[in-house]
Amino acid sequence: MSMSARPETRRPLKITVVGDGTVGKTCLLISYTANSFPTEHVPTVFDNYAKTLIVDGVEFSLTLWDTAGQEDYKSLRLLSYPKTDCFVVCYAVDNRTSFENIENEWIHELRKQCPSAAVLLVGTKADLLGQAPNSVTEQEGKKLKSKIKAKAFMHCSAKTGLNIEDVFIECVRAVMQQKSSRPFSCPFL
Repeated sequence: MSMSARPETRRPLKITVVGDGTVGKTCLLISYTANSFPTEHVPTVFDNYAKTLIVDGVEFSLTLWDTAGQEDYKSLRLLSYPKTDCFVVCYAVDNRTSFENIENEWIHELRKQCPSAAVLLVGTKADLLGQAPNSVTEQEGKKLKSKIKAKAFMHCSAKTGLNIEDVFIECVRAVMQQKSSRPFSCPFL
């Protein structure tokens, strides 16, 4: 019996996280990759993280792209889109404007740049649900998920850890489901 090298089974996936500034994109990624919650806000222009994740018995090598939500950085942000397999589109549950901007701005930008990439809708800061006078409800999130044709919707909290890993498990599942019907996601610009 010969000892042959085991073939590489890890599948690479690129996940890009987008949404308005201060909705918690960086906190989501740091909480997921480092198991810690950052205590200070540091505005992001561009950052990358990596994590290995096993979903349904298959190992995936995730490249996680953090983007700037501010309009001033749009041209730089667009550089992070090529070859994205899944976009995590974030809004903060305590910030209705960030929720409205998904339908008014973000989904149009993503569909224009990467029309076939999977999209996951995520309401961040779930620990603040119901605390702000005009919080975005779970029902509103589900309705927007259908309207923008996102593959899934969920709330998460980087502060408490609620659903943090589930966000990325759902990304992988959405991509695998999509790849079975389409060969690739977002081409080079």
